[in-house]
Amino acid sequence: MQRTDSQRAAEVYFEKGHAFYCEGDFDHAILEYTKAIQLNPKYALAYNNRGFAYGDKGNLDQAISDFNKAIELDPKFAGAYYNRGIAYSKKGNLDQAISDFNKAIELDPKFAGAYYNRGLAYYYKGSFDQAISDCNKAIELDSTHAEAYNNRGIAYFMKGNYDQAIADCTKAVELDPEYANAYYNRGIAHRKKANITMHGRMCAWQSRLASTFIRVFSKNLRRRREDKIWEKITTRRRKIHKIRKECRSKAFF
Repeated sequence: MQRTDSQRAAEVYFEKGHAFYCEGDFDHAILEYTKAIQLNPKYALAYNNRGFAYGDKGNLDQAISDFNKAIELDPKFAGAYYNRGIAYSKKGNLDQAISDFNKAIELDPKFAGAYYNRGLAYYYKGSFDQAISDCNKAIELDSTHAEAYNNRGIAYFMKGNYDQAIADCTKAVELDPEYANAYYNRGIAHRKKANITMHGRMCAWQSRLASTFIRVFSKNLRRRREDKIWEKITTRRRKIHKIRKECRSKAFF
């Protein structure tokens, strides 16, 4: 289909908007994307990217509105569902976010980012097994996905599997040596594992101490009982000896 002059002009503004966005100038990016949309109201990608810019400015409601329009114009736009899912996640609407990630995966089964972010949403819902499963899939599709390794490690940490958490965070820093969060999370896992080891040793020591105390206490208790019995026997023997002595004395006279 041949493009109109308006569509070609819209693409120019779109590219300008993209350039501003890459520079972090979101306000000018929004202005250029808006010009593109004015010239081509059916420009789904322009709505999507303007939604990006609004989202990075913290205007999540406007971002969602733009993603809605992009989806309306192109119902098979997996990226728009994905981006709307990100916005819903930031708003704390995890169920809606998961629904959008599901749709993105349905449209693009090899969308590693959609699996990763759905796993993140499951993690925040406390569904650690599902979070791990989605991170597994993200890593399968993109073996260099450092964040997927890191977040899978966090999920393993929450399940008490500290060795696997350490292994995943180690892989994350191998892939991205400047990944500060992965170093931090690995350190927390090491500390937790060390505390459990120390706690186990302390419990074992306390158990041995308690056993020793009970053994010594029981032994001393037996000794005390034996001493009391022996004291009673000795006292009786003395009484008997005294009576016999008195009897012999009386018989003598």
